[in-house]
Amino acid sequence: MRKWIVPEAGAADGEIRAEYGDFLGGILASRGIRTKKAAERFLGEGDFFEGEPPADLEKAVAAIADALESGVKITVYGDYDCDGVTSTVMLYHYLDTLGAEVEFYIPERSEGFGMNIPALRRIIDGGTGLIVTVDNGINALEEAEYIKERGAKLVITDHHQPGETLPVCEACVDPNRRDDYSPFKDLCGAGVVLKLLCALEEDKEYILSQYADLAMVGTIGDVMPLRGENRFIVKKGLELLRNAGNEGLKKLIYTVGLSPKSVTSTDIAYKICPAINSAGRVESAEKAARLLLAETQSDAARLCENVAELNAKRREIERKINDDIAKMLENDPKILAKRVIFLAGEGWNAGVIGIVCARIAEKYGKPTIIAAIEKNEARGSCRSVGNFSIYGLLNYCSGYLAKFGGHPMAGGFSIKTENIGEFKRKIDEYTLANYPIMPLSELFADMRADGGLLTTENIVSLSRLEPFGEGCEKPVFLLENCELLSKRPLKDGKYVSFDVKTGGKTLRAVSFRISYGEFAAEIGNRLDIVAGAEINEYNGVKSVQLRLVDYRPAGFREDRFFAAKRVSEAIARGEGFDRRLAPRVIPQSREDLMKIYDLLRRNNGRLTLEQLAVFDGTVNYCMLKVAADAFCEAEMAQSDGERVRLVPAKEKRDLFASGLLARLSKSN
Repeated sequence: MRKWIVPEAGAADGEIRAEYGDFLGGILASRGIRTKKAAERFLGEGDFFEGEPPADLEKAVAAIADALESGVKITVYGDYDCDGVTSTVMLYHYLDTLGAEVEFYIPERSEGFGMNIPALRRIIDGGTGLIVTVDNGINALEEAEYIKERGAKLVITDHHQPGETLPVCEACVDPNRRDDYSPFKDLCGAGVVLKLLCALEEDKEYILSQYADLAMVGTIGDVMPLRGENRFIVKKGLELLRNAGNEGLKKLIYTVGLSPKSVTSTDIAYKICPAINSAGRVESAEKAARLLLAETQSDAARLCENVAELNAKRREIERKINDDIAKMLENDPKILAKRVIFLAGEGWNAGVIGIVCARIAEKYGKPTIIAAIEKNEARGSCRSVGNFSIYGLLNYCSGYLAKFGGHPMAGGFSIKTENIGEFKRKIDEYTLANYPIMPLSELFADMRADGGLLTTENIVSLSRLEPFGEGCEKPVFLLENCELLSKRPLKDGKYVSFDVKTGGKTLRAVSFRISYGEFAAEIGNRLDIVAGAEINEYNGVKSVQLRLVDYRPAGFREDRFFAAKRVSEAIARGEGFDRRLAPRVIPQSREDLMKIYDLLRRNNGRLTLEQLAVFDGTVNYCMLKVAADAFCEAEMAQSDGERVRLVPAKEKRDLFASGLLARLSKSN
């Protein structure tokens, strides 16, 4: 469950409301865009390459031009993620069209991020005189020295944060350099390469007509904020894709069931970028690069089939890891009570655990670490929620890590398996000292609305905010005190659709994230709903349809729920609790237990304990969880950490005489 946050109505000026109306103007204001000038700057076409160019850009152009003129062999050194692949393809293709002797190298995930000396040795031994990095290199001090010692030259293009010292090289183009005064700092690797190509060619429009689509994919794939120059890149990229575009990219779009003519930034984020990433996660990113370099439709079709197979394989690997995690949680549900969820497994694919980690963190609303163990080493991926700093955690535990990196919301590391136990102990130590009350996962809604405000005209106006993505998410709305009129299963119960009455109007809502059986609300319930809104057209008639994000009983007191959950987790961790709370959070009598037993019996594992506590409303979550744990301990029930299903009891037991309830009673 997430904490709902809805900003107070923003104070937009009169001009913005006159231009964009109360609805769209209100959304802009809630996002901090409160003047007409700011709105025009955000929503306008914008430009690319405005203001001062990045530091060392002219030096990079000179070094590459010199290599071209001298016939020096050039190697583009990339990275295995979506940004790295598109960056590599852009620069390699451009140099190849100029007739350069050029190769590209993308390391395998097993080699780790960035340049490594064994690979550089092979590259230089193969005759390369100039290495140009894309999406990496800014902190490759040792590798840069090696290149210099071997007599080759180095140009770095990157967007990651630099250290105190820059690598020795001919040029280092990174908008995040401390001495860089270019106005826009949020370019991804492909965006930096796009600037380099514009400077090399001196014809911006030609470069955009050739590479904006690839730069768009890299920008979305690296989850860069869609504002300023990134917004320009994504708009131009989608426009190029619809009119011409890269053959391999177009074939990939068709393969996932979309059309280049109608593809959106959201489609790119959820279907195209994962497919490109899958090559590097499962096998070799070079296969994705070769697809994006395809020049004919037949070549694109052949290469796309291979990438599609790798994407399917990635999904199967991901499913297997998720199945393993489900079994772990069933065997030890207390894992979910930890301040930070830590899960590790042998044989897990280190290239896929990042996806799994992000989904576990989202599902359970907690910082999460997933580690893949192979022989004597484990490689881990981390994701955060709220204001919990993953980088701060890893830095605190660095004495036990072989390698680590990241930022507050995500990170990665490697560790000797012999140190995992101490690492977990340090995690507990860090969180207890720095986050005695752990941050909550948060859900942001743009504004309060009802059926009277969510008209077709207003929803159509949201298209002015496109493209959607990081920093410009699709708007979502809080609809309060809606009456549930009906509900129905979709796709044999895999999904759910329902009708609500709000603001005097009836709106249909759908969810493709929860099943009909998991939908906890009953007809006649009053609900608060967070949802997106879209236009649905059927038989030529357009109507507004809600896309459900979250829902609760109207007027639900989330503060009380989260307080109860914190107490229940503290009990599960053995940390104790305020004894004065005992009558409210621990079953006190056989009648309390029978009431909860009957609730679980009627539910039969359909809903989670959280849903039962929220929608039943007769029992405190902590008391429900403690009772359920007592039933499981007495072998009267089974749990997967979320749901509890009763099983026939082997024998009658007094739960207050021994076990969990007895221990809690003694401690109080």
